[in-house]
Amino acid sequence: MKKELVVVAAATTTAMVVAVAFLARHWKQRSEQRDEKGLFYGLNLRGSNFLMLRARLGGKNEPISELRREEVSIPSNVMSGTSKLAKFVSTHTDSTDDTQARQRKLGFSVSFPVDQVAASSGTAIKWKSFSVDDTVGKELENDINEALEKYGVNMRIFALVDDTIGDLAGGRYYNRESVAAITLGMGTNAAYVEPAQSIPKWHGASPKSGEMVIDMQWGSFTSSHLPITEFDASLDAESSNPGARIFEKLISGMYLGEIVRRVLLKMAQETALFGETVPLKLTTPYLLRSPDMAAMHQDTSEDREMVDEKLKEIFGITNSTPMVREVVAEVCDIVAERGARLAGAGIVGILKKTERIANKKSIVTVEGGLYEHYRVFRNYLHSSVWEMLGNELSDNVIIEHSHGGSGAGSVFLAASQTQNADS
Repeated sequence: MKKELVVVAAATTTAMVVAVAFLARHWKQRSEQRDEKGLFYGLNLRGSNFLMLRARLGGKNEPISELRREEVSIPSNVMSGTSKLAKFVSTHTDSTDDTQARQRKLGFSVSFPVDQVAASSGTAIKWKSFSVDDTVGKELENDINEALEKYGVNMRIFALVDDTIGDLAGGRYYNRESVAAITLGMGTNAAYVEPAQSIPKWHGASPKSGEMVIDMQWGSFTSSHLPITEFDASLDAESSNPGARIFEKLISGMYLGEIVRRVLLKMAQETALFGETVPLKLTTPYLLRSPDMAAMHQDTSEDREMVDEKLKEIFGITNSTPMVREVVAEVCDIVAERGARLAGAGIVGILKKTERIANKKSIVTVEGGLYEHYRVFRNYLHSSVWEMLGNELSDNVIIEHSHGGSGAGSVFLAASQTQNADS
């Protein structure tokens, strides 16, 4: 298994690079100086909700003197167009702050692929959780800026990025040794810093020096070395995007619980795990969510009381024995460990691609609910990276939770575009 994962890691370094995200020529200089001053905003779209951040930056001596966060759910009727979305955002911005008379600077991070051509300019490859077909392939910042102006919000997008790049920007703002960012939540992605001259898929004249950011969109990675089971194959075939996002379907929070359900269903059908009759709810796709899977997996009580509770609550299974609960917990463990090790293989692939871990410290920033809240998954991820790197190399690698998430990173990027903005 370890050998296959290392092969996957090696393949990851070449096959998954699908987009180059250009974050302005002065990415390196600005992150080193860190002298941005002023009041800035960050907006992070997270599926059916958004996170609004308000931060005052004070330069080198006091990078962040204020940070306010507000998370708001987006009604389904709003998720059908940028104008509706911007109007909704405008009603949730702070109208009492001291910058109301001046244009506020906004960093905007999104949880779907963006074809980036400048720090504040990009086109949506696909909106996730939003039915805004009119914006696919169009410049997002124009739509949002026009809508904000229309609804009287004195705010403009100065930075537009994929949320994983926002995470990387946030990590980079705090520490120059941050070389990669990973999103592990309902979806997954990775981004890392690469010398500009090393980018093989750069279109046009290649930059002679400096650093660029690679938005890998690694959820789309596939390889014959991936350990695809019959459960993965059936999940993919019955999904809304068969043949796509294969890596994501193996490691992300959207799918881990569903894989467990499919395994339990087959066991119930072939071994009468839950009795002679297969529980009807066990046949319902996506009924088992990853948070519930994590709760069962991390149950350390003697009789697996949480497993018993979740089986009753989710599937209506009221007659589980302690032995059956152990089996359920073991299935959760196998699926979680596989997902974590595959994600770890991807991280190792990135670190080896950067060719710096032999003699330099490298920090990998990780963001997302799966990583943050699923403790056993997180531990498996860390241990797999250390195992694949070996003791000597792993001493140079730090994996840490992100500083404020992609919203904070987009704030820093917006600030870097407006050096010394009025405070």
